Amino acid sequence: MDNKQAALELGQKPVGQLLMQYALPAIVAMTASSLYNIIDRSMIGQVVGPEAIAGLGITFPLMNLGAAFGAAVGVGASTCISVKLGQKDYQTAEHLLGNTVTLNLIVGFLFMTVCLTFLDPILRFFGASDVTLPYAREFMVVILLGNMVTHMYFGMNAVLRAAGKPRHAMYATLFTVACNIVLVVAFVWWFRWGIRGAALATVTSQSLALCWQMWIFSDQKELIHLKRGIYRLKATLVRNIIAIGISPFLMNATACVVVIFMNNQFVHYGGDMAVGAYSIANSVVMVLFMFVMGMTQGMQPIVGYNYGAENYDRMFRCLWLTIGVSTVFLLTGWALCMLFPYQMARVFTTDATLIAMAGRGIRLNMLVFFVVGSQAVITNFFQCIGKVRISIFLSLTRQLILLIPMAYVFPLFLGLDGVWYSMAVSDFGSFAMTLPLLFWYIKRLKASPSQEASPSPSEGGGV
Repeated sequence: MDNKQAALELGQKPVGQLLMQYALPAIVAMTASSLYNIIDRSMIGQVVGPEAIAGLGITFPLMNLGAAFGAAVGVGASTCISVKLGQKDYQTAEHLLGNTVTLNLIVGFLFMTVCLTFLDPILRFFGASDVTLPYAREFMVVILLGNMVTHMYFGMNAVLRAAGKPRHAMYATLFTVACNIVLVVAFVWWFRWGIRGAALATVTSQSLALCWQMWIFSDQKELIHLKRGIYRLKATLVRNIIAIGISPFLMNATACVVVIFMNNQFVHYGGDMAVGAYSIANSVVMVLFMFVMGMTQGMQPIVGYNYGAENYDRMFRCLWLTIGVSTVFLLTGWALCMLFPYQMARVFTTDATLIAMAGRGIRLNMLVFFVVGSQAVITNFFQCIGKVRISIFLSLTRQLILLIPMAYVFPLFLGLDGVWYSMAVSDFGSFAMTLPLLFWYIKRLKASPSQEASPSPSEGGGV
């Protein structure tokens, strides 16, 4: 298909077909990625031991923080590109691609340098004990050395979807996952390189996928492609990227703060094994949530393009369809987790104590998980159309404003169970606040659509 036509069909093709066309590759890629994470952690738990699983759990906040900076560039740039393609401004979209490359290199290098310099104090702050610190450090040294590759890989995948190439983004992820699985089996099980081998497998597979992504964008036949003159940072474009990217940045940064706090609460009320149980429960949650993330990734270029083209009916049709499909899927996943939590925990470890803790944690954590899909989709919808302040408010509500106070208060009365219950209650509370904001925005848009007539990320995402 002609590259320009691939972009134009975002405003012409039936929304249901279009969403499946863009979401299915993302869902396949995200599901494969989450299955890799299960294999990775299962291999570490079975070969290295339960303490390594707990050590891996300690690294989640730092991984989330790295993802936060990566999302600020990747998601911000891809959303801006979607809007510019909708406005037929192909030259600006191309310069956004070049600025994405430059920003990823700068941000990735700075994050790597700072974190490697202060790695032990950071991990201690995140909840590492004398037992788990060596495992966490061994894993993160390798991950941080490959941080620029990781940032660039995720950023280029987001731009591939925005440029009308969802299947190429899927192929990149599937290649990374397949390569990762082969290498982690070789490095961890065969060569016995431990948790360091798992990290090395991740960085190596992402590096190979990035080479292919850059080769695609080097093709001059592409609608937007790499060439001279687009890499110099332009203040306007950087402001646009950051204006959109600040929302996913804060979402991931807040997740980092939350995991730090939760790790410390689990250590305080249940010890290192409770941190391991939290790591396992999080892995199960992420397998299901990856489907929702795939749906939102598929939704993003469609919503962004039609918002830029002022096709608001198509934009909202895409939103409601995404919410419906995500909710049905999470209801199915919720039922399975309520029925088979201990069987799921056994995938990660053979330790009876850890299985018992993780099984109960999975059930308590997922009590109302089926409402999380609509909350996440709506939050990402506001991000896609540049309504940054609304998106930030919704993401902070779920992860920071509600969860942390509850996770502090509930355990005072319920002990370790209180930490688990706080996650379910905050999920439902944030859901109850999200729907009214969406209906308010729809009502405002119908009342005065002229206020949205010239949408642009450069407006800073004003509400």
